[in-house]
Amino acid sequence: MVNASVVRGAGIDLDAAEEAARRFLDALGVSMDSESLRGTPGRMARAYAELFTPRPFELTTFPNDEGYDELVLVRDIPLRSVCEHHLLPFTGTAHVGYLPGPRIVGLSKLARVVEHFACRPQVQERLTKQVADWLQEQLQPRGVGVVIQADHTCMTLRGAQSPGAHTITSTLLGTLREDARSRAEFLSLAKP
Repeated sequence: MVNASVVRGAGIDLDAAEEAARRFLDALGVSMDSESLRGTPGRMARAYAELFTPRPFELTTFPNDEGYDELVLVRDIPLRSVCEHHLLPFTGTAHVGYLPGPRIVGLSKLARVVEHFACRPQVQERLTKQVADWLQEQLQPRGVGVVIQADHTCMTLRGAQSPGAHTITSTLLGTLREDARSRAEFLSLAKP
């Protein structure tokens, strides 16, 4: 459940969103006379507020005292976002890895970074790059790799109506882009 006071602080007005949802459904000819639909505008407003509000987190890093210089990869990070073109959800998994430099990161933070950038209307290509660029800036590792595989309901439920089609995007930075062996290792381990 979305906490209304927290959401209001994030620039979201749930009352206005609920009224807009009510007008939107009415404009599409959806009657809200039944008991089960009466609360739908409020549920819509709260659902989108939840989708667009990332949980706060603090990036936890530690000195790389051991000099670890091999790939660190977290696979199959659950991902949910909303397509900015149709405001329909897309879901999938992210695979995020890096070659440590002077600092290492708490592993759960890799999932939190994905969630942070996914909690807004997005396109998958930008999301992939935002995660990689942010990690590169914050950690200053020798390399960063991000692969995202997602299913877009804007493509499966409407338009092309192509259920089962998956979109895969990748961003590789530093050594993971420049060194063919490092790139191959990352991509083989991150293979969706």
